[in-house]
Amino acid sequence: MKPVFKHSLLACALAQAFAVQAQTAEPVASVLVTGSKWTVSDRASIGGFAELPMLDIPASVVAIGRSQMQDLSIRSASDAAQYDASVGDAYNAVGYAEQFSIRGFKLNNNSGYRKDGIAIAGDTQIPLENKERFELLKGVAGLQAGLAAPGGVINFVTKRPTDTPLRSVTVEARERGSLHGELDIGGRFEDTRFGYRINAAADRLRSYVRGADGKRQFASGAFDWQITPDAKLELDMDFQHKEQITAPGYQLIRGTDLPANVSPKVLLNAQPWTKPVDTDSANLGLRFAYRLNADWNATIGANKHWFKRDDYTAFPYGCSNEGDGYYPGYCSNGDYDVYDYQSVGERKTPFGLQAQLQGRLSTGGVRHLLTLGTSYAERHNSYGDYVYDYAGYSNIYQPLVTDPAPGNPSTGPAYERFSDRERAIYVQDIVTLSPQLAVHAGLRYVKIDSTQQPESDQPWVSDKASFALPNVSLVYSPTKNWNVYGTLAHGLESGGVSPIETDNPNEDLGPNRSKQIEFGVKGIAGKDVSVGAAVFQITSGLEYTDANNLFVRNGQRKHRGLELSAQRATGGLAYGASLLALRARQEDTGDATLDGKRVTNVPDLKTTVWAEYAVANVSGLKLNGQWQYAGKKTFDPANTVDVPGYHVVGLGAAYGMKMGATRVTLRARVDNLFDKFYWRDVTQDLGGYLLPGAPRTFRLSAQFDF
Repeated sequence: MKPVFKHSLLACALAQAFAVQAQTAEPVASVLVTGSKWTVSDRASIGGFAELPMLDIPASVVAIGRSQMQDLSIRSASDAAQYDASVGDAYNAVGYAEQFSIRGFKLNNNSGYRKDGIAIAGDTQIPLENKERFELLKGVAGLQAGLAAPGGVINFVTKRPTDTPLRSVTVEARERGSLHGELDIGGRFEDTRFGYRINAAADRLRSYVRGADGKRQFASGAFDWQITPDAKLELDMDFQHKEQITAPGYQLIRGTDLPANVSPKVLLNAQPWTKPVDTDSANLGLRFAYRLNADWNATIGANKHWFKRDDYTAFPYGCSNEGDGYYPGYCSNGDYDVYDYQSVGERKTPFGLQAQLQGRLSTGGVRHLLTLGTSYAERHNSYGDYVYDYAGYSNIYQPLVTDPAPGNPSTGPAYERFSDRERAIYVQDIVTLSPQLAVHAGLRYVKIDSTQQPESDQPWVSDKASFALPNVSLVYSPTKNWNVYGTLAHGLESGGVSPIETDNPNEDLGPNRSKQIEFGVKGIAGKDVSVGAAVFQITSGLEYTDANNLFVRNGQRKHRGLELSAQRATGGLAYGASLLALRARQEDTGDATLDGKRVTNVPDLKTTVWAEYAVANVSGLKLNGQWQYAGKKTFDPANTVDVPGYHVVGLGAAYGMKMGATRVTLRARVDNLFDKFYWRDVTQDLGGYLLPGAPRTFRLSAQFDF
């Protein structure tokens, strides 16, 4: 689907926005001056059903605001994820979809990614140009989100119209000729009851993986109408088109050894017949808020998401040129088989609706913040019978040209293969028993109806289930700026789907329950330093491919961890640090080769530290740096192959100045300063792959605020 507003919205809104109040517009003060100007987002909606101060949320929550994203040159969710140690890559291949794990659990593409609290498909790059905040809830989110992976959810909060005129343009260039430009304008119309926010962006993509090139266009609009002082209607819409050659990963040599002396710049998909992965995505959101009185508010929100993908890949898998072959695995000399993979017309069309009533009341000397709500979500996934035909072979050290698969194969017609409906009611009461003690208690009751036909020659399978997901927390405040909490939560996630190479391909294992217990402390230490610590245990059913080549749920994953964080955003030195120490183990499978073994793609220790220093003697100049460390992780469930840990360092600088009435911010950044080779992503998806991290890369940008 390509909404008709793609071009007309942008043209009309640009003309209107620059015309409105043109004589009185003032520049927005978002440039860099001596001393840090941005502030840490101190509120988040993802931790519950209202934008509470994060100090008062009895869960591990992170929010990165717009000004912080600008100062740290965050252009994508992958950039943002680097600033929290609990987030990792999960088959996050260049040119494909940005996919993540939290606390060692991979997010589900149907439910783990949210726009304004409502689930959207996570099968492509989710744009940040029209997002005000990137929010991260770490841990079981059954009460807050219903279906969600045990590690948490990522929420993208949409920008809204501004009360004062906003005019901002940013351009950026990277190595190999990548170009990015974006526009952000906002304000009120002559009738100030109506507001607007327009964002647009375009990219020429020249990846560090040579040949994984493409392009992207994006446009969005957000509008509001203050109908009465107590009633407000909000509308937002966006559209993105992206096409880019994807960069597949590496398999083990002979299925047992890590590839040696390979370059992250080599494209294993480099064939003359390779096509880019072509993706369209769009959203239409609507929200109505009504203030009943000083204590009670009612809201209703909905979002419709459209996703379409034509997927083409010269897919590397296995070795047929040596002995009896290795599947999966590459040959001793680096040869690998090349398959012509095509899946045309993939579609997802999720819809979500949420209505709630929230208010404050007192019973005796006890105060309540009560939320009552209901939600509805439906998901429809369509695709055809894919093409996966042998085309020849190539080599990881000396790429070879192959002919496409014979017979001019084409994918089968796409039709709906999966649908589900999720209905829920929920209630949460935050009970303040005393100035020092509060109880957060909630329950979500969920009913799920699903139908699927994984293969066109298989019968339809239907399933119905209902679940009660409780969540209870006790919060103790020894002082005004410190909270100690304990939380018990139950969650629910969609079951895994069997990979195509198993003997039960495309089988859905059904909903998977999870439980979490967490103890934490949050507070303000010293001068404006936010600190936090949490210990947790999460258990969930273990899904894996067994010795019979069947994808099964058997035993459990048990993740025990410690998280530490600190952040300061004021004064001449701003900084942030986070640490995750995680013991993730497989248990109770009855298989001695698995029980007690580490979960794949999960380091025992990961840290990230960044700092930004405003140079006192040079007004407008700021310097920043970032250091990431990830310990070793295991490649396979049996723990026969370990992948080494790594350190990565980045440096940047920014300089703010005025050019007439225009404020200009120049930024420069180098990532992976020491050009270290490392495996950033290790996945068991599609037979098991390793994805190398980016080499040393550069970027330059300029932001103009009029």
